Amino acid sequence: MFDVAVFGSLFLTLFVIMDPPGITPIFLALTAGRPAQVQKRMAFQAVCVAGGVIVLFGLIGQQILDYLHVSVPALMIAGGLLLLLIALDLLTGKADEPQQTKDVNVALVPLGMPLLAGPGAIVSVILAVQKAGSTSAQVSVWAAILAIHVVLWLVMRYSLLIIRVIKDGGVVLVTRLAGMMLSAIAVQQIINGVTQVIRGS
Repeated sequence: MFDVAVFGSLFLTLFVIMDPPGITPIFLALTAGRPAQVQKRMAFQAVCVAGGVIVLFGLIGQQILDYLHVSVPALMIAGGLLLLLIALDLLTGKADEPQQTKDVNVALVPLGMPLLAGPGAIVSVILAVQKAGSTSAQVSVWAAILAIHVVLWLVMRYSLLIIRVIKDGGVVLVTRLAGMMLSAIAVQQIINGVTQVIRGS
């Protein structure tokens, strides 16, 4: 009742797309200045939001896209633009201003979606669910989805130990680095979306 090949394939795909190691500096940058307990809660919330979105699209994702007449490339471009706006805030230091972030739960946006549950992860899950023809394959797909979210939570939860080492100056450096990385991810996502539009036309 368990297909190791299906599990391994989807888990590795989601690991590359959702990038648990790469999310660490972005998580630290977006949650900087908050109490440790709040940061831990936000790590859990981000994973729950991402998991909820992934499960929803895994179950009825294609129907949602068809109903809204939204193509996958359009989803990728929109997600890229949203990430780019957030990246610019990190690069310019605007995200450090408390009046802008104190009432904003970054665990929902951008951490939960579109950083973790981005277009790439959503499309991968939709395709994996559609291809899983047997019960064992279906079980393996959902097990892989659960496993990657557990990994994501563990990475973000224990990345808080880094803050104790790098102190405030290090947090500023990490914030700028995260902004640069996030802007590159956003631009690449937009490029991928535009490329698919061109190929489909």
